[in-house]
Amino acid sequence: MKTETKPKKVKVVGTALDDIPFGDDSEDGFGRAEKVTKKLPPEVSSGMLYKDIVRIAWPSFIELMLTQLASMVDLMMVGQLGPWALTAVGLTTQPKFLLMTMFNAMNVGVTAMVARYRGAGEQDKANMIMRQGILMTFVLSAIASVIGYIFAEPLVVFMGAQDAQSLAGAVDYLQIQMIGFVFMALTTTVTAALRGVGDSRTAMIYNMTANIVNVIFNYLLIYGNFGFPEMGVAGASLATIIGQFVAFLYAFFYIMKGRRYLHLNLRDGFKPHWGELGKIFNIGVPAMIEQLVMRAGMIIYTKTVASLGTIAYATHQVCMNIQALSFMSGQAFAVSATSLVGQSLGRKRPDMAQAYCSRTRRIGFVIALGIAAVFFFFGGSIVALYNNEPEIVEMGSRILMVMAFIQPFQSSQFIVAGGLRGAGDTKATAVVTFITVLLVRPGVALLMINVFHWGLEGAWLAMAMDQILRTTLIFLRFRSGKWKMASINRTKKEAA
Repeated sequence: MKTETKPKKVKVVGTALDDIPFGDDSEDGFGRAEKVTKKLPPEVSSGMLYKDIVRIAWPSFIELMLTQLASMVDLMMVGQLGPWALTAVGLTTQPKFLLMTMFNAMNVGVTAMVARYRGAGEQDKANMIMRQGILMTFVLSAIASVIGYIFAEPLVVFMGAQDAQSLAGAVDYLQIQMIGFVFMALTTTVTAALRGVGDSRTAMIYNMTANIVNVIFNYLLIYGNFGFPEMGVAGASLATIIGQFVAFLYAFFYIMKGRRYLHLNLRDGFKPHWGELGKIFNIGVPAMIEQLVMRAGMIIYTKTVASLGTIAYATHQVCMNIQALSFMSGQAFAVSATSLVGQSLGRKRPDMAQAYCSRTRRIGFVIALGIAAVFFFFGGSIVALYNNEPEIVEMGSRILMVMAFIQPFQSSQFIVAGGLRGAGDTKATAVVTFITVLLVRPGVALLMINVFHWGLEGAWLAMAMDQILRTTLIFLRFRSGKWKMASINRTKKEAA
């Protein structure tokens, strides 16, 4: 006589969506998208939505903040070696981001698809997407790491290295990064899948651990403390990949444990499932085009700034690092928007998707105003933490005033674009990025620097124009409601 085995209880992060019924089945539930009102379902209060938003956003915020703080500490410690070292690290930023483009873009598809299946209650399909994402990331990142290692010097030279010391330091830094590239990439895919189900806390823990390890090894390897070799810029790079490897081990240990909504069972294998890969690619390819366009625009922009000389570029690198810190609130709430919009549409409730995204944007806007005040009044003091040369501090404080002005626009743009990506509406964001980052930002920067001779301040005014226009276009797309009609559960073949 067979005894029935009780099914294992799976740990699931609940949301207000679990308390409301599924939407209309007609046209995948999206035929009524244009008729959605601002009125919430009777089972749901506005407070419940804000609770869901903050629950997902706060671990993401801490994770992103600590990651950026670790990057800032990296740069501060490297900055003690001199402006050439700041320039060396800065020259590797865009090539590294460019090499990350393929798998980062596909991770957008992973998050959106996992969120959609989580909302629809299809756990097996969510786990299938995670496995396919891991397979795809492994292949793409392995190719990218080989390319990055072999062509490190040409990439750095292309970015505008102007002296031998900066060039040598940048090549060493980039090649070491490429050694640990695959482990970092696989961790980001796990993070993308976890965010899809609304689990941002786990990613916070393993990335926080990685950052602590990174800072410790910075101290040991940059200056050669406690008997470790004094490696300078190369030591900072090695410390980074050691921390990333620790995060990789933690992330995979977590998803291989039982009784999690997302569970990696190695016995299921990693055989390509072309149907699911096709769904990821449907979202990921436009996102990849967006990222490639953004990288191309940023490279043109960075090369334009590099032409201003070592001091100006060092100042620019410091300010970009500080600005990246200001991204954190917008990006954290964008994680909420992506996850909750995707889950809402999976449950066929575009009304809830709109409600979540609108409330997320309001929270982000208020926080952005506070960040803007800090940059405006304390900009010089913040810049001095990196390098206290008077010219860098004075120029940097003026740049941070420009940065303060664009904070509310920047935050809104991140969050609303995150909502669009959660819906799978990545083509619209790709078009907007093409217009603003590839055309407006570098074009205006060239004009400001070469025609009006406004130097670094002119380059940052170009960035402000980019951010304002991008926010306007993204918001218009959101207001149109077309993103509610996106269907990512079916490939074109299945829909036919």
